[in-house]
Amino acid sequence: MALINLPAFADALLADFESLGALRVDTPVIQPAEPFLAMAGEDLRRRIFMTESETGESLCLRPEFTIPVCLRHIEAVTGTPKRYAYLGEVFRQRREGGNEFYQAGIEDLGDTDTAAADARAVSDAMRIVANRVPGRSLSVTLGDQAVFEAVVGACGLPAGWQKRLIHAFGDQKHLQKLLTELAHPRTVGVFGPEVVRLSMDGLLEDEDRLVAHVAATMEATGYSTNASRSPQDIARRLKEKMELANTRLDRRTLDQVAAFLALDVPLADAPAALFAFAQKSGLKIDDALARFDARVAALSKAGSDIGAIRYRAAFGRPLDYYTGLVFEVELAGTHAVLAGGGRFDRLLTLLGAREHIPAVGFSLWLDRIEKAIASEGGAQ
Repeated sequence: MALINLPAFADALLADFESLGALRVDTPVIQPAEPFLAMAGEDLRRRIFMTESETGESLCLRPEFTIPVCLRHIEAVTGTPKRYAYLGEVFRQRREGGNEFYQAGIEDLGDTDTAAADARAVSDAMRIVANRVPGRSLSVTLGDQAVFEAVVGACGLPAGWQKRLIHAFGDQKHLQKLLTELAHPRTVGVFGPEVVRLSMDGLLEDEDRLVAHVAATMEATGYSTNASRSPQDIARRLKEKMELANTRLDRRTLDQVAAFLALDVPLADAPAALFAFAQKSGLKIDDALARFDARVAALSKAGSDIGAIRYRAAFGRPLDYYTGLVFEVELAGTHAVLAGGGRFDRLLTLLGAREHIPAVGFSLWLDRIEKAIASEGGAQ
């Protein structure tokens, strides 16, 4: 496998990381695949390069650094807060070509002042990119998954629907498809005559009877609970399907969700726009809005160019582990993402940390930055 050349500005980039108080770490190129498959979402799952160990363990070429850096922190049993920097090769299939490329970035683990940590991540990403392409204007898109989750929760949807909508955040087509389903729910018949009969017999409203019925059916048909889901799992899934199929949002609530997703304003105007939305819709999202306002204030305090940042309520990034802030940095007038990141407060616990560790970070796409530098006539 022919590896690409390290960008000429790598040494200067590492000096930037050091000046920002980030400790340089490295992780093995070969990684266990399971954490990526479980945590990073379908977008990444479809594009990683898999292999196996001699014992049959699923392995993969390192597709990104966030999960390996978090695993390294957990294994090292070090305290927080900790700020880690990384620079190295990652491997994944990309539409613009090239399966091997360099990525760098910073992961901020354990800072309980989430507004300040979020602001630091955005500000540092903007500053580092600006240092590479001086004189060029940047364009930053910022979203907030936590605000979206608050809106969905305030609508009173069943947990199953909330989970589906949150999972689709950032994928406009998928999200619109789900909202269309909520406007026009399917009939129970879509799940077959047997499910309809169970509903008519009242079994779906009596969990004990439903579990007993499923168990008896499995026994009669020769299904083994060791080789398939348990009667309880199947009963729970049947009830969830019926609930999802019969849930319908009224037109007013759907219009409110659509109005929220349509918000696209300069960041300086975003707190007022979100407050106006909450007032008009009557949705109780005060806690999420307070956290959003605190982040905007922290960005201003950090000296960030607020004028370069735009808030889009529907904006998300295609990795399942984000929980709050999400952002991307581009050169103004282009569509090439040079840096991107966000908050991932649940990730370390899911990876095995014994205590909750808040986390935020960003990655830099060095090949794209190199192209931007080349278009200006020289490396920085």
